Amino acid sequence: MSQHWTLAAMAGTGLGAGLWLVVAGLPVMRRRRFADRIYPQLKSLDLQSRLLHPRAGNVTPFGPLERIVRPVLLDAVHWLGRFNPGTAVLSRRLAQAGRSQSALEFRAEQLLWAVAGLGTGIALAVLSAAAGAGDPVFSVVATVVLTLGGFLLRDYLLGMQIQRREAKMLAEFPGLAELMALAVGAGESAAGALERICRTARGELAAEFAEVLAATRAGTPLLAALRELSNRTRLPALVRFVEGITVAVERGTPLADVLRAQAQDVRDMAKRSLMESAGKKEIGMMVP
Repeated sequence: MSQHWTLAAMAGTGLGAGLWLVVAGLPVMRRRRFADRIYPQLKSLDLQSRLLHPRAGNVTPFGPLERIVRPVLLDAVHWLGRFNPGTAVLSRRLAQAGRSQSALEFRAEQLLWAVAGLGTGIALAVLSAAAGAGDPVFSVVATVVLTLGGFLLRDYLLGMQIQRREAKMLAEFPGLAELMALAVGAGESAAGALERICRTARGELAAEFAEVLAATRAGTPLLAALRELSNRTRLPALVRFVEGITVAVERGTPLADVLRAQAQDVRDMAKRSLMESAGKKEIGMMVP
């Protein structure tokens, strides 16, 4: 590969990356939060138009340019925060994935993946040089890309593992909540209902409940152990589950009714998600 082809490939890669950043930054490509979707209906909370709100002060002297680039920079900072050498965020993500390894062990595993990418890049460079078609610039760029790709690929696989585990936990939640409601309605306490679930159920959420039960047996109060569960998983359904149990215990509300209502909410959420996915697929089928 000649030097002109190498420069052309690098220019094309830069153009493609720039176009991808532009498309990814469009409002239609950004998923709106539920709070943003219902904000226009909450007129009683804020009657003033958002157009009249004071603007945030500029940090740099480039006023309009800074306001244009600021969303991209905030997204970049949020994305780079996932690779922070600090262990707090990574430890939380490992807990969400259900992995027992420490943050240091995961960083060492990431370095091994990067070394594997580096070795692959060096091997390709040596093979291309032996074949007489080696280009130093392309070899260096390919080696760097493969090294960074190996490091980032391990983090991407961790994110995919977290998504799969959360999907399994949401699928298991309605049945376990109904089982807990039946146990509480039969006269058992909340801790006894959790113990029954751990004996009869298998799955990701049942394993989390087993950790809660082990913490209560070690002396931690049940509500505190449940709050640790919600902080560890950070699933909205489980957060509402813990809040519902806390309110029911503190105010004397029938716990079985609260659990049945939360199980029905999760089922309704799954139906809404399925309908939204079906609507997107229907629009996509109109393209051909």
